[in-house]
Amino acid sequence: MPEQKTTVPPRISLMAASELRDVLTAIDEGKGPAAIAALMAIDPISWQAIEQRLAAVVGSDLRELLLGAASDATVARKPID
Repeated sequence: MPEQKTTVPPRISLMAASELRDVLTAIDEGKGPAAIAALMAIDPISWQAIEQRLAAVVGSDLRELLLGAASDATVARKPID
């Protein structure tokens, strides 16, 4: 009988989850450099897990979501004429 290999999906570390929250908060507050710094602090294994979950749940990648969030925030901040 062939041996079955089970693969454990990558996990998002607690630190990476916190960094991702900081990214979203910084984007919401218009703090681009802080958002970039928080993104760069996420470890590679957590990145893989984030990418897989986004693809499964949302059907897009983090870049698309962040660009969409940034443009929505820009639109939301414009004064109403």
